[in-house]
Amino acid sequence: MPREKEGKQKTKGIPVPIVPILQKFLKTYEQHCAQMQTFVCPALKQDLKTSISSERILRKFMLVRPEDSPPSIPPISLEPLLMTIQDECYMLGKEICIWSLQLSNPEIARLASLLELRGCAACPFTSLELIDCRMDLWSLGRLGRALPCSCLRSLVLDYCRFGNEEIENIFSGLENNQRLQVLSLRYCGLGPQSGPRLGAIIYQSSVCELHLDGNCLQCSGALALLRPAAEYAEKQGRDQPATSPPDLGSPPQQLQVKQRGSSTLNQTTKSPGALPGKTPAGKERRKKGIKKKIKDLTEAGPWLVKLYLADNGIDGKGKEGENGLLEFTQILTCLITYSAHLREIDLGNNVLGEMAAADILEALRARKTGLFQL
Repeated sequence: MPREKEGKQKTKGIPVPIVPILQKFLKTYEQHCAQMQTFVCPALKQDLKTSISSERILRKFMLVRPEDSPPSIPPISLEPLLMTIQDECYMLGKEICIWSLQLSNPEIARLASLLELRGCAACPFTSLELIDCRMDLWSLGRLGRALPCSCLRSLVLDYCRFGNEEIENIFSGLENNQRLQVLSLRYCGLGPQSGPRLGAIIYQSSVCELHLDGNCLQCSGALALLRPAAEYAEKQGRDQPATSPPDLGSPPQQLQVKQRGSSTLNQTTKSPGALPGKTPAGKERRKKGIKKKIKDLTEAGPWLVKLYLADNGIDGKGKEGENGLLEFTQILTCLITYSAHLREIDLGNNVLGEMAAADILEALRARKTGLFQL
């Protein structure tokens, strides 16, 4: 019996034979493209061949239509790739990146179904990039409904132009999201009306990195975005002025996870009577299960660490005038002064003026919670 256990332990460390897996993946992908009469993505095919030749796992799938491709060639479709991932049970991928494609309802429906997978066949992808892609209202609604169920840590929707109703579908899927950490909505046509929704999302989710460059939030939208987090930070700062800054090596939400995990485990180990008849091995398995659950879910924020608001029309020229800029500056300086997590903010290509710059500099001097990059 001991020898048998020893043999099992040895096989556990055997590396995955990635070359035949990727070769079969490429063959299946080409077959699905042929069946659906769609074009094999040259970038994806090249990435697969490169991974095969270098004997490395392919973590990122990129679909992009070649710039010089004639209109006569069939379109590149997401569906053959998703079908291949499911047919081959490929669980080693982590990122899907799609550039400049028209995504149909069936493609988004299959993508959403993949993101929602749970159990043994759980979706392995933690990052989704849909850059300059065109989706209709139904597709955005279906994608939005999948977000709360997904394991995504990063969502990038840059250069996807959204109307009010369209972006609302995405916002609805981001409410109280306890997994997503990076959200990028650069150049998406967001206006001042998106500010309150974004502010609520940041306040109630685990998002710690927010990219909003190239929109038109203006003073009112940016003010509504920052106000909930700033008021919370001020309250926390006044109630606990001696709070030590978080470790710069770890995102704040991970720190919170560790704290929650340690306290939970301490309660488990201090109360042996609560688990009658459990062996030490059983307790150890239970601890690992607790750690895994805690790692997957994060306590709601605000955890904002990096904020990018470049080129958003934040100046005194909107309908709010100078008063709007003054109010925005007050909220911004409050956030800078009191936030224990904020480390970086980009306000490039916004005309704030000398008075606002002086107030921000003063807030940086008054800040007592670690380094800051502006």
